[in-house]
Amino acid sequence: MEMPACRAAVLFLLLLSQALVTVQSEEEEEEAIQEQDLQEEDQQVIETWNTKAKACTCDCESARIPAVIPPVPPTSLPPPPPSQNHLLNCMPECPYHRPLGFESGSVTSDQISCSSQDQYTGWYSSWIPNKARLNNQGFGCAWLSKFNDQYQWIQIDLKEVSVVSGILTQGRCDADEWITKYSIQYRTLETLNWIYYKDQTGNNRVFYGNSDRSSTVQNLLRPPIVARYVRLLPLGWHTRIAMRMELLMCMNKCS
Repeated sequence: MEMPACRAAVLFLLLLSQALVTVQSEEEEEEAIQEQDLQEEDQQVIETWNTKAKACTCDCESARIPAVIPPVPPTSLPPPPPSQNHLLNCMPECPYHRPLGFESGSVTSDQISCSSQDQYTGWYSSWIPNKARLNNQGFGCAWLSKFNDQYQWIQIDLKEVSVVSGILTQGRCDADEWITKYSIQYRTLETLNWIYYKDQTGNNRVFYGNSDRSSTVQNLLRPPIVARYVRLLPLGWHTRIAMRMELLMCMNKCS
């Protein structure tokens, strides 16, 4: 009677050990599957981040393709304007800049307008916004505002949504007249409201301008803005509102 009992006990122990080995193998296999799933998720996150990072660069060959183009949703409504926060996450600073073409003349007169432009007659007709070109010389070498108050502006139509990364300003070439500070507004569509360029505290950013008639003052936009229309609004001036200018466009490093 003792021998069958011993055999039964041994058989039970063998079956128990085999069951434990099977359970351990299943647990190890499950852990391996979970680890593989985590690795795949991490890889997807990395690939997604890389894709977004690539979307924040410019095409150097054309030099006119925006660094950030918000996707157009499949709806009849126009896409919302890009937010400051989106740009901060995407491109805090533009690596390279190129002039839009105020000085070279590639910016045409129909792209530049100003407040009260219909009142530019007589002597003022020589100081229209088209004259607001960097390093312009001679009579009528700058834009002069018809009125000197904080409701005046000069506007640029880029003809397409682009990435603006900076502004250069000068005063009037033949008189001590210039703007000392200004703010910036922009929008992507003519039907949308104007957006003020903000500082880090959420207030309208004040840019400091010139202190003489000839020096060039550069203000870089960090982050750059994505827009088609850009307005410069004088907030302070010496003698009168007068300026020459150039816009800087964002470019990626060309390899």
